[in-house]
Amino acid sequence: MMVIVYAGNEFLTGNDVALALVDYSQALARAGAAESIVIPVRDADGTDQEAVFLVGPASQLVAKPVDGAGDELIDEAAVTELKTRTRRLRPSVAGEYIDEWI
Repeated sequence: MMVIVYAGNEFLTGNDVALALVDYSQALARAGAAESIVIPVRDADGTDQEAVFLVGPASQLVAKPVDGAGDELIDEAAVTELKTRTRRLRPSVAGEYIDEWI
């Protein structure tokens, strides 16, 4: 699990979600764009919810690992959405989408 520090608050989420959000934020910053994205987060009482993040060139977020946070929060749909949005912002490289061709 990882904690995302954003706008003075901490949000607990899964490793893959946190890393995909950081990667997407970087791509948005390079593109000079901002967008909102919904990701799953876990509250202190263990309840899983969704949070909306506005990310872009001015976003200052940090993802850091945390121990003892319980079971990993997994949301493949959120990770896929973040990765898809990130790919759309980055120039393509020859052979990058070979898995999709097969």
